[in-house]
Amino acid sequence: MTQNPRRAVVTGGAGFLGSHLCERLLEDGYRVLCLDNFVTGTPANVAHLAERPGFRLVRADVTNYVHVGDEVDAVLHLASPASPIDYLKLPVETLKVGSIGTLHALGLAREKGARFLLASTSETYGDPQVHPQPESYWGHVNPVGPRGVYDEAKRFAEAITMAYHRFHGVKTRIVRIFNTYGPRMRLNDGRVLPAFMSQVLRGEPLSVFGKGDQTRSFCYVTDLVDGIYRLLQCEFNEPVNIGNPAEITVLELAREIIAMVPGTKSTIAYHDLPQDDPKQRQPDITVARKILNWEPKIDRAEGLKRTYAYFKSLSKDELYKKDHREFEKK
Repeated sequence: MTQNPRRAVVTGGAGFLGSHLCERLLEDGYRVLCLDNFVTGTPANVAHLAERPGFRLVRADVTNYVHVGDEVDAVLHLASPASPIDYLKLPVETLKVGSIGTLHALGLAREKGARFLLASTSETYGDPQVHPQPESYWGHVNPVGPRGVYDEAKRFAEAITMAYHRFHGVKTRIVRIFNTYGPRMRLNDGRVLPAFMSQVLRGEPLSVFGKGDQTRSFCYVTDLVDGIYRLLQCEFNEPVNIGNPAEITVLELAREIIAMVPGTKSTIAYHDLPQDDPKQRQPDITVARKILNWEPKIDRAEGLKRTYAYFKSLSKDELYKKDHREFEKK
């Protein structure tokens, strides 16, 4: 492990994952500059950090030129729509932040002599033909399908990150993030776990697509952030999977969440499977265990309990409102 950098820039820092990462960096003595354009993130996610010494929130779009004064020791690039409902509404913006935004974030790291960490995704594996998915697997992605805007944006981001490492000597890190959940997720962001949580809290049927036999592996957010933090500190440039290998079918997850709520009237409703929806998703975390001495600590039962308590604490207005935000076409 190397000595902690003194100042970190986190793009997308007001998002679900970004806000937890900003929190962890502050706890470990960093000064944190949080950049976000608030398209999918919100200042409310980092409002509790506003008075913390060393924290600063700036509204910024990294697809524009990024200028940061003073020294920077680490650039952590998390800016991107990350849920299907967002990147299907924002296909061009998703591709831009994965390409132009990554280029600008890398340029900042190169200018400052900072180390750079890219938040990539398990979606780089597409609908995998290898199970579980190791980092050596190159993936099975439909580049022209509706999900391709996110998958290919992240695959390009990984390629340009490695190019900056090889040709410009930037100290880069790449984390491939698997399904993550916990407090500060948006109930209406379109991902399966918050969708189930919102439906069970409203007493509505849980929407299962296809037969529900597709699998996912859910990692609690504090475990994920710990893995990212360890990767930032180590000396390893190749992609690293961070996720919980405890695999579960979507139907089993729906039943677990219904069972958490005594007396609920929620049942299960089946819908057509979306195009290119991955049939299996499970990380091989051999590299993370070896290189980072990392593995998840929070099991699904405990993580679901904490996440349910968070969603239950939201106001009725938040619980029943739909996502009516208008996205500007660019």
